[in-house]
Amino acid sequence: MAINTPTPTPASAATEAPPLPLTTPAPTQSYVRMGYVFAAVGALLFSTKAVIIKLAYAETIDAETLLALRMAFSLPFYIAIGGLSIRDRKRSGQALPPARQVAGAAAVGLLGYWFASYTDFLGLEYISAQFERLILFTYPLFVVIFGAMFFRQPIRLRAVAAIGISYAGLAVIFSEKVSTFGHDATLGAGLVLAAAISFALYQLLAKDLIATIGPRLFTCIAMSGAAVGAFAQFLFTHAPADLIVTPTLYAYALLIAIGATVLPSFFLNAALHRISAQANATIGTLSPVMTILLAVLILGEKLTLIDVAGTALVLVGVGWFTLADQAARRRAGA
Repeated sequence: MAINTPTPTPASAATEAPPLPLTTPAPTQSYVRMGYVFAAVGALLFSTKAVIIKLAYAETIDAETLLALRMAFSLPFYIAIGGLSIRDRKRSGQALPPARQVAGAAAVGLLGYWFASYTDFLGLEYISAQFERLILFTYPLFVVIFGAMFFRQPIRLRAVAAIGISYAGLAVIFSEKVSTFGHDATLGAGLVLAAAISFALYQLLAKDLIATIGPRLFTCIAMSGAAVGAFAQFLFTHAPADLIVTPTLYAYALLIAIGATVLPSFFLNAALHRISAQANATIGTLSPVMTILLAVLILGEKLTLIDVAGTALVLVGVGWFTLADQAARRRAGA
Protein backbone atom coordinates (compact mmCIF):
# COMPACT_ATOMS: atom_id res chain seq x y z
CA MET A 1 0.00 0.00 0.00
CA ALA A 2 1.12 3.48 -0.63
CA ILE A 3 1.86 5.27 2.62
CA ASN A 4 0.27 8.68 2.93
CA THR A 5 2.78 10.97 4.57
CA PRO A 6 1.51 13.28 7.28
CA THR A 7 0.75 16.86 6.28
CA PRO A 8 3.62 19.21 7.23
CA THR A 9 2.94 21.08 10.43
CA PRO A 10 1.95 24.72 9.82
CA ALA A 11 4.36 27.35 11.10
CA SER A 12 1.88 28.40 13.75
CA ALA A 13 1.78 24.87 15.11
CA ALA A 14 5.55 24.81 15.52
CA THR A 15 5.22 27.06 18.57
CA GLU A 16 2.67 24.84 20.27
CA ALA A 17 3.76 23.36 23.56
CA PRO A 18 4.36 19.61 23.32
CA PRO A 19 1.71 17.48 24.99
CA LEU A 20 2.27 16.42 28.55
CA PRO A 21 3.38 12.79 28.72
CA LEU A 22 0.51 10.43 29.34
CA THR A 23 0.46 8.56 32.59
CA THR A 24 1.19 4.96 31.68
CA PRO A 25 0.75 2.08 34.14
CA ALA A 26 3.95 0.43 35.23
CA PRO A 27 4.69 -2.60 33.05
CA THR A 28 3.76 -5.12 35.71
CA GLN A 29 3.19 -8.77 34.89
CA SER A 30 -0.61 -8.37 35.03
CA TYR A 31 -0.45 -5.24 32.86
CA VAL A 32 1.53 -7.07 30.18
CA ARG A 33 -0.67 -10.16 30.48
CA MET A 34 -3.70 -8.04 29.64
CA GLY A 35 -1.89 -7.04 26.44
CA TYR A 36 -1.88 -10.68 25.37
CA VAL A 37 -5.57 -10.98 26.27
CA PHE A 38 -6.44 -7.85 24.27
CA ALA A 39 -4.44 -9.12 21.28
CA ALA A 40 -6.20 -12.50 21.35
CA VAL A 41 -9.69 -11.00 21.67
CA GLY A 42 -8.97 -8.54 18.87
CA ALA A 43 -7.72 -11.34 16.63
CA LEU A 44 -10.81 -13.45 17.29
CA LEU A 45 -13.16 -10.56 16.54
CA PHE A 46 -11.27 -9.67 13.38
CA SER A 47 -11.60 -13.29 12.28
CA THR A 48 -15.35 -12.88 11.82
CA LYS A 49 -14.92 -10.19 9.17
CA ALA A 50 -14.09 -12.41 6.19
CA VAL A 51 -17.06 -14.70 6.84
CA ILE A 52 -19.52 -11.79 7.14
CA ILE A 53 -18.09 -10.20 3.98
CA LYS A 54 -18.61 -13.43 2.05
CA LEU A 55 -22.20 -13.56 3.30
CA ALA A 56 -22.70 -9.96 2.15
CA TYR A 57 -21.22 -10.68 -1.28
CA ALA A 58 -23.77 -13.49 -1.65
CA GLU A 59 -26.44 -10.75 -1.42
CA THR A 60 -24.74 -8.85 -4.29
CA ILE A 61 -22.69 -5.83 -3.19
CA ASP A 62 -19.24 -4.60 -4.23
CA ALA A 63 -16.18 -3.91 -2.08
CA GLU A 64 -16.35 -0.11 -2.32
CA THR A 65 -19.98 0.08 -1.18
CA LEU A 66 -19.56 -2.44 1.63
CA LEU A 67 -16.46 -0.66 2.91
CA ALA A 68 -18.23 2.71 2.83
CA LEU A 69 -21.18 1.28 4.78
CA ARG A 70 -18.81 -0.27 7.28
CA MET A 71 -17.19 3.10 7.91
CA ALA A 72 -20.53 4.94 7.97
CA PHE A 73 -21.79 2.69 10.77
CA SER A 74 -18.54 2.71 12.75
CA LEU A 75 -17.55 6.39 12.43
CA PRO A 76 -20.13 7.75 14.95
CA PHE A 77 -18.63 5.51 17.65
CA TYR A 78 -15.13 6.81 16.96
CA ILE A 79 -16.30 10.43 16.95
CA ALA A 80 -18.13 9.97 20.27
CA ILE A 81 -15.28 8.10 21.96
CA GLY A 82 -12.76 10.57 20.57
CA GLY A 83 -14.77 13.44 21.99
CA LEU A 84 -14.79 11.78 25.41
CA SER A 85 -11.03 11.26 25.19
CA ILE A 86 -10.45 14.93 24.40
CA ARG A 87 -12.70 15.95 27.31
CA ASP A 88 -10.80 13.67 29.69
CA ARG A 89 -7.45 15.08 28.58
CA LYS A 90 -8.61 18.63 29.16
CA ARG A 91 -9.99 17.79 32.59
CA SER A 92 -6.71 16.18 33.61
CA GLY A 93 -4.68 19.15 32.34
CA GLN A 94 -3.09 17.29 29.45
CA ALA A 95 -2.50 19.16 26.24
CA LEU A 96 -4.06 17.89 23.05
CA PRO A 97 -1.69 16.25 20.56
CA PRO A 98 -0.16 18.73 18.08
CA ALA A 99 -1.32 18.89 14.47
CA ARG A 100 1.67 16.89 13.23
CA GLN A 101 0.77 13.91 15.42
CA VAL A 102 -2.92 14.12 14.50
CA ALA A 103 -2.02 14.12 10.81
CA GLY A 104 0.36 11.22 11.37
CA ALA A 105 -2.32 9.17 13.12
CA ALA A 106 -4.81 9.89 10.33
CA ALA A 107 -2.24 8.88 7.70
CA VAL A 108 -1.43 5.66 9.52
CA GLY A 109 -5.16 4.99 9.73
CA LEU A 110 -5.46 5.42 5.98
CA LEU A 111 -2.74 2.81 5.57
CA GLY A 112 -3.94 0.25 8.09
CA TYR A 113 -7.71 0.64 8.06
CA TRP A 114 -8.57 1.96 4.62
CA PHE A 115 -5.99 0.68 2.11
CA ALA A 116 -5.45 -2.62 3.92
CA SER A 117 -9.20 -3.06 4.36
CA TYR A 118 -10.00 -2.19 0.76
CA THR A 119 -7.46 -4.58 -0.76
CA ASP A 120 -8.66 -7.25 1.68
CA PHE A 121 -12.34 -6.65 0.79
CA LEU A 122 -11.50 -6.66 -2.91
CA GLY A 123 -9.47 -9.84 -2.64
CA LEU A 124 -12.42 -11.59 -1.03
CA GLU A 125 -14.34 -11.10 -4.27
CA TYR A 126 -11.97 -13.63 -5.84
CA ILE A 127 -10.94 -16.12 -3.16
CA SER A 128 -12.51 -17.92 -0.20
CA ALA A 129 -12.60 -16.70 3.39
CA GLN A 130 -10.17 -19.44 4.48
CA PHE A 131 -7.67 -18.67 1.74
CA GLU A 132 -7.93 -14.92 2.44
CA ARG A 133 -7.22 -15.33 6.13
CA LEU A 134 -4.22 -17.59 5.53
CA ILE A 135 -2.62 -15.03 3.21
CA LEU A 136 -3.54 -12.00 5.32
CA PHE A 137 -1.84 -13.41 8.36
CA THR A 138 1.55 -13.55 6.75
CA TYR A 139 1.77 -10.04 8.19
CA PRO A 140 3.69 -11.11 11.36
CA LEU A 141 6.58 -12.11 9.11
CA PHE A 142 6.53 -8.66 7.54
CA VAL A 143 6.38 -7.04 10.99
CA VAL A 144 9.60 -8.81 11.94
CA ILE A 145 11.32 -8.08 8.60
CA PHE A 146 10.29 -4.42 8.34
CA GLY A 147 11.00 -3.87 12.01
CA ALA A 148 14.59 -5.00 11.45
CA MET A 149 15.00 -3.16 8.13
CA PHE A 150 13.48 0.22 8.95
CA PHE A 151 12.92 0.50 12.70
CA ARG A 152 16.14 -1.01 14.12
CA GLN A 153 14.25 -3.68 15.98
CA PRO A 154 16.16 -6.88 16.73
CA ILE A 155 14.84 -10.09 15.27
CA ARG A 156 14.36 -12.31 18.28
CA LEU A 157 15.01 -15.99 17.77
CA ARG A 158 11.86 -17.02 19.62
CA ALA A 159 9.75 -14.77 17.38
CA VAL A 160 11.22 -16.33 14.25
CA ALA A 161 10.77 -19.84 15.66
CA ALA A 162 7.18 -19.19 16.76
CA ILE A 163 6.25 -17.65 13.43
CA GLY A 164 7.93 -20.58 11.68
CA ILE A 165 5.85 -23.08 13.64
CA SER A 166 2.65 -21.10 13.11
CA TYR A 167 3.20 -20.67 9.41
CA ALA A 168 4.15 -24.27 8.99
CA GLY A 169 0.62 -24.95 10.19
CA LEU A 170 -0.82 -22.39 7.82
CA ALA A 171 1.23 -23.87 4.95
CA VAL A 172 -0.17 -27.32 5.70
CA ILE A 173 -3.70 -25.95 5.43
CA PHE A 174 -2.87 -23.84 2.40
CA SER A 175 -1.39 -26.79 0.50
CA GLU A 176 -4.75 -28.53 0.61
CA LYS A 177 -6.84 -25.47 -0.27
CA VAL A 178 -4.83 -23.96 -3.12
CA SER A 179 -5.82 -26.61 -5.66
CA THR A 180 -9.50 -25.69 -5.34
CA PHE A 181 -9.22 -22.12 -6.68
CA GLY A 182 -9.55 -21.03 -10.28
CA HIS A 183 -7.82 -18.40 -12.43
CA ASP A 184 -8.86 -15.54 -10.11
CA ALA A 185 -6.76 -16.95 -7.27
CA THR A 186 -3.62 -15.08 -8.29
CA LEU A 187 -5.36 -11.71 -8.39
CA GLY A 188 -7.19 -12.30 -5.12
CA ALA A 189 -4.07 -13.57 -3.39
CA GLY A 190 -2.06 -10.58 -4.59
CA LEU A 191 -4.63 -8.12 -3.26
CA VAL A 192 -4.76 -9.80 0.14
CA LEU A 193 -0.96 -9.96 0.28
CA ALA A 194 -0.91 -6.18 -0.26
CA ALA A 195 -3.29 -5.90 2.70
CA ALA A 196 -0.96 -8.02 4.84
CA ILE A 197 2.07 -5.87 4.01
CA SER A 198 0.16 -2.68 4.72
CA PHE A 199 -1.15 -3.94 8.03
CA ALA A 200 2.37 -4.91 9.11
CA LEU A 201 3.59 -1.39 8.36
CA TYR A 202 0.59 0.01 10.22
CA GLN A 203 1.51 -1.91 13.37
CA LEU A 204 5.08 -0.65 13.29
CA LEU A 205 4.19 2.95 12.47
CA ALA A 206 1.35 3.11 14.98
CA LYS A 207 3.25 2.05 18.09
CA ASP A 208 5.06 5.33 18.84
CA LEU A 209 1.96 7.38 18.01
CA ILE A 210 -0.13 5.24 20.35
CA ALA A 211 2.42 5.74 23.14
CA THR A 212 2.28 9.53 22.68
CA ILE A 213 -1.39 10.12 21.88
CA GLY A 214 -2.84 7.23 23.89
CA PRO A 215 -4.53 4.14 22.46
CA ARG A 216 -8.12 5.38 22.71
CA LEU A 217 -7.67 8.79 21.05
CA PHE A 218 -5.23 7.38 18.48
CA THR A 219 -7.75 4.75 17.43
CA CYS A 220 -10.45 7.37 16.93
CA ILE A 221 -8.19 9.61 14.84
CA ALA A 222 -6.85 6.70 12.77
CA MET A 223 -10.28 5.25 12.06
CA SER A 224 -11.68 8.69 11.22
CA GLY A 225 -8.89 9.15 8.69
CA ALA A 226 -9.67 5.73 7.22
CA ALA A 227 -13.37 6.65 7.01
CA VAL A 228 -12.56 9.79 5.02
CA GLY A 229 -10.56 7.66 2.59
CA ALA A 230 -13.37 5.12 2.22
CA PHE A 231 -16.03 7.81 1.64
CA ALA A 232 -13.87 9.65 -0.90
CA GLN A 233 -13.22 6.43 -2.80
CA PHE A 234 -16.92 5.53 -2.84
CA LEU A 235 -18.04 8.96 -4.06
CA PHE A 236 -15.36 8.86 -6.77
CA THR A 237 -16.58 5.50 -8.11
CA HIS A 238 -20.31 5.39 -7.24
CA ALA A 239 -23.44 7.47 -7.06
CA PRO A 240 -24.60 8.32 -3.50
CA ALA A 241 -27.82 6.39 -4.17
CA ASP A 242 -25.79 3.17 -4.26
CA LEU A 243 -25.66 3.33 -0.46
CA ILE A 244 -29.33 2.35 -0.44
CA VAL A 245 -29.23 -1.43 -0.09
CA THR A 246 -31.37 -4.22 1.36
CA PRO A 247 -32.01 -4.59 5.12
CA THR A 248 -29.94 -7.78 5.10
CA LEU A 249 -26.93 -5.94 3.69
CA TYR A 250 -27.35 -3.17 6.25
CA ALA A 251 -27.33 -5.83 8.97
CA TYR A 252 -24.13 -7.38 7.62
CA ALA A 253 -22.49 -3.96 7.33
CA LEU A 254 -23.45 -3.19 10.93
CA LEU A 255 -21.97 -6.49 12.12
CA ILE A 256 -18.73 -5.74 10.28
CA ALA A 257 -18.69 -2.18 11.67
CA ILE A 258 -19.22 -3.03 15.33
CA GLY A 259 -18.12 -6.62 15.91
CA ALA A 260 -15.28 -6.74 13.37
CA THR A 261 -14.12 -3.10 13.34
CA VAL A 262 -14.92 -0.92 16.37
CA LEU A 263 -14.33 -3.47 19.12
CA PRO A 264 -11.25 -5.22 17.69
CA SER A 265 -9.57 -1.94 16.70
CA PHE A 266 -9.60 -0.81 20.33
CA PHE A 267 -8.43 -4.21 21.54
CA LEU A 268 -5.59 -4.21 19.00
CA ASN A 269 -4.30 -0.75 19.88
CA ALA A 270 -4.64 -1.43 23.62
CA ALA A 271 -2.50 -4.53 23.05
CA LEU A 272 0.10 -2.54 21.11
CA HIS A 273 0.31 -0.20 24.12
CA ARG A 274 1.29 -3.12 26.36
CA ILE A 275 3.24 -5.63 24.28
CA SER A 276 5.57 -5.55 21.30
CA ALA A 277 4.35 -5.42 17.70
CA GLN A 278 6.03 -8.80 17.15
CA ALA A 279 4.15 -10.35 20.08
CA ASN A 280 0.87 -8.81 18.97
CA ALA A 281 1.35 -9.99 15.39
CA THR A 282 2.25 -13.53 16.43
CA ILE A 283 -0.79 -13.88 18.68
CA GLY A 284 -2.83 -12.62 15.74
CA THR A 285 -2.22 -15.92 13.98
CA LEU A 286 -5.14 -17.24 16.04
CA SER A 287 -7.42 -15.32 13.70
CA PRO A 288 -7.11 -17.57 10.63
CA VAL A 289 -7.79 -20.60 12.79
CA MET A 290 -11.04 -19.07 14.00
CA THR A 291 -11.93 -17.98 10.47
CA ILE A 292 -11.53 -21.58 9.25
CA LEU A 293 -13.85 -22.83 11.98
CA LEU A 294 -16.44 -20.13 11.23
CA ALA A 295 -16.20 -20.83 7.51
CA VAL A 296 -16.97 -24.47 8.22
CA LEU A 297 -19.89 -23.74 10.51
CA ILE A 298 -21.46 -20.80 8.65
CA LEU A 299 -20.30 -21.03 5.02
CA GLY A 300 -20.39 -24.82 4.87
CA GLU A 301 -16.73 -25.28 3.93
CA LYS A 302 -15.13 -28.63 4.72
CA LEU A 303 -12.76 -29.30 7.63
CA THR A 304 -10.25 -32.09 7.05
CA LEU A 305 -7.61 -33.80 9.15
CA ILE A 306 -5.02 -31.62 7.43
CA ASP A 307 -6.92 -28.54 8.59
CA VAL A 308 -6.87 -29.88 12.15
CA ALA A 309 -3.13 -30.63 11.99
CA GLY A 310 -2.36 -27.16 10.66
CA THR A 311 -4.53 -25.54 13.31
CA ALA A 312 -2.66 -27.43 16.04
CA LEU A 313 0.69 -26.13 14.76
CA VAL A 314 -0.61 -22.57 14.78
CA LEU A 315 -1.81 -22.91 18.37
CA VAL A 316 1.53 -24.40 19.45
CA GLY A 317 3.44 -21.53 17.85
CA VAL A 318 1.24 -18.85 19.39
CA GLY A 319 1.18 -20.45 22.83
CA TRP A 320 4.92 -21.02 22.95
CA PHE A 321 5.77 -17.49 21.87
CA THR A 322 3.37 -15.95 24.41
CA LEU A 323 4.86 -17.91 27.30
CA ALA A 324 8.44 -17.26 26.16
CA ASP A 325 7.85 -13.53 25.76
CA GLN A 326 6.28 -13.27 29.22
CA ALA A 327 9.18 -15.20 30.77
CA ALA A 328 11.72 -12.92 29.07
CA ARG A 329 9.94 -9.83 30.39
CA ARG A 330 9.93 -11.24 33.92
CA ARG A 331 13.67 -11.93 33.71
CA ALA A 332 14.33 -8.42 32.38
CA GLY A 333 12.36 -6.93 35.27
CA ALA A 334 14.10 -9.07 37.87
